[in-house]
Amino acid sequence: MAGKKVLCISAEGFEDTELLCPVNRLLEEGHTVDIAAPGNKEFTGKHGYSVHPDLSVDDLPPDPATVYDLLLLPGGKAPATLRKIDSVLEAAKSFDAAGKPIAAICHGPQILITAGLLQGKQATSYTSVAKELKEAGAEYLDQEVVVDGSYIFSRNPKDIPAFNREIIAQLRG
Repeated sequence: MAGKKVLCISAEGFEDTELLCPVNRLLEEGHTVDIAAPGNKEFTGKHGYSVHPDLSVDDLPPDPATVYDLLLLPGGKAPATLRKIDSVLEAAKSFDAAGKPIAAICHGPQILITAGLLQGKQATSYTSVAKELKEAGAEYLDQEVVVDGSYIFSRNPKDIPAFNREIIAQLRG
């Protein structure tokens, strides 16, 4: 299997393990991961890990799903910032329209809620996001991983092994 291209979008205050563990697992599988963030400048996770992005969210391709095979949305505080940025919402819509995998963990689904993509989907998230998921028309399931078509959701860092397993399975087809 040839390596796939993954777009990870994150920002200041991300949950360190929810970015690092999936990204490292994808790299182990031979995939390429580009990390996009506001301003294309180094940003720091909740627990102090710093990441230098590969590109700014302002420099995302107009239709990222034509370039990338999967969208990864880690949680923490980053999605609260990212959901206010049009290019991030458009990127999520691009992957949805193309039927390409979108993997969101913890607060990551907030981006998908704001983009209007979760109506009728089964999903999970961090418990504090559950009400917002339901209000967006999703069916909230309190389980370690939920796969609905090309969407992959998990709740928190302890769910990362199941989250990673389903991401790799989606990329393998």
